Amino acid sequence: MCSSKTTNCTITNSYGAFPDRSICRAGEVVYPTSEAEVIAAVAKATMSKRKMKVATRYSHSITKLACPGGDDGLLISTRYLNQMLSVNASTMLMTVESGVTLREVIDEAAKAGLALPYTPYWWGLTIGGLMATGAHGSTLWDKGSAVHDYVVGIRIVTPATASEGYAKVRLITSNHPDMNAVKVSLGVLGIISQVTLKLQPLFKRSITNLVRDDSDLGDQAISFGNQHEFGDMIWYPSQRRVVYRIDDRVLSDATGNGRNDFIGFRSTSTLALALVRSTEESHEANNNARGKCTDSKTTASVLMTAAYGLTNNGILFTGYPVVGNHNRLQSSGTCLDSLEDGRLSACPWDPRVKGEFFHQTTITIGLSNVKNFIQDVQNLRNLVPDALCGVELYNGILMRYGKASEAYLAKQEDGLDFDITYYRSHDPMAPRLHEDILEEIEQMALYKYGGSPHWGKNRNIVFDGAIKKYRKIRAFLKVKQAYDPAGLFSSEWTDQVLGIQGRPIIIKDGCALEGLCICSEDLHCAPKKGYYCRPGKVYKDARVCTSSTSSV
Repeated sequence: MCSSKTTNCTITNSYGAFPDRSICRAGEVVYPTSEAEVIAAVAKATMSKRKMKVATRYSHSITKLACPGGDDGLLISTRYLNQMLSVNASTMLMTVESGVTLREVIDEAAKAGLALPYTPYWWGLTIGGLMATGAHGSTLWDKGSAVHDYVVGIRIVTPATASEGYAKVRLITSNHPDMNAVKVSLGVLGIISQVTLKLQPLFKRSITNLVRDDSDLGDQAISFGNQHEFGDMIWYPSQRRVVYRIDDRVLSDATGNGRNDFIGFRSTSTLALALVRSTEESHEANNNARGKCTDSKTTASVLMTAAYGLTNNGILFTGYPVVGNHNRLQSSGTCLDSLEDGRLSACPWDPRVKGEFFHQTTITIGLSNVKNFIQDVQNLRNLVPDALCGVELYNGILMRYGKASEAYLAKQEDGLDFDITYYRSHDPMAPRLHEDILEEIEQMALYKYGGSPHWGKNRNIVFDGAIKKYRKIRAFLKVKQAYDPAGLFSSEWTDQVLGIQGRPIIIKDGCALEGLCICSEDLHCAPKKGYYCRPGKVYKDARVCTSSTSSV
């Protein structure tokens, strides 16, 4: 939003708040409609040594990837860099501009009888944005679940010398030595203008959601991903239940025209959203964990009964399995089509209405450590049975598979991604109900089990020191220095995350409540009596964290 058309601007994400709640400012925004206009914008900013960041149409990343820093930076929006350039059915190659959305890629590929095999579940992402953050679906098959591993060509505009006109296009092909740096870059190398994807022939899938108890989840989690190509799991720890998504390719003549319209991504009545939020706020204010548990059981029951939004024919769910073309099942997000109805309906997280406001902790743990991590979470659950009901209000813990990638900033080993969404107060100084349990899980995932973060999600502390887990970080920084030696596409936040300068830690009253800092001897976790932490302690035994005088 800009106070004067395209100058004096602020930018935020689609949730209306960054993890540190800061207001991100920029001096100007430009909306290029072609690669030539991108080159002109980068050249002008480079000549004046002006900071730049790429902004996408929906800005769906929670983290501050689009914030240039300071007040005078330039935002380069890919909103109108959204052309489908070519689709070749014989070579199975598709070339698009970077502002094209995942939904558009899926639809256009299907028209040519092709498919992008593995994708995120939310289609309101741009190709450039999802590549920059390493966004993924769920599989251990083929090259893995991340879209960037199916990219075979990239055109990226970077700063350049005066003799080169201050900006240039670099053509990166699959055998180019810089490909593994460019295809997951956090946006610090330049602005991607075009992407070429390697597709597959369109195929059908069969989906069955199977509900089981979680007693053997640790063992099942290790093997399930190898048994089912698109398999994932939704874990309701307080209910001791797991929904296993048995999801595989089937023959093209299999009967079915199934469709996925996930309920959580549908347009929702704003009155219903306000009621749900007010109820959770009341539970928080009254320390009513049992109330959350009751509500979470109702929520889970409704979702299971409605097959999470799957239908057998695009209209009704009549039973499993749900069989249909891949393009109709792989992703969804129909709330983006919400009617202009005076905000009587909206996406559930739309900040313009009273609806969802949450943190997300999303960490990938290597498969060799998954069983022990799950057992530790179960031990915590057994000690405090009501503590994780709040997570279940946000559809439990989503567990997706990912394969090791050659990209320098992508997954370092085959692993399981734990995606945990939970209540965030609009008051940054208000402790959350059972906050200590969730933070113990977060710390175990990071420090005890060496988990790595999703670049587009998470609170600040998840990124503190995380870059040390990436073996090729030096190779990435070498490419960064060559592409953008002045750091014009970098910000204070990306420098901190990449370990270049500083740490993504903010010390202020109540900072540990928001995941902005790590507790130390002179820093309390919360402004209320009884919320303290033991400095520098990484707990290997979850039982020590149950003391009422200690919050990790």
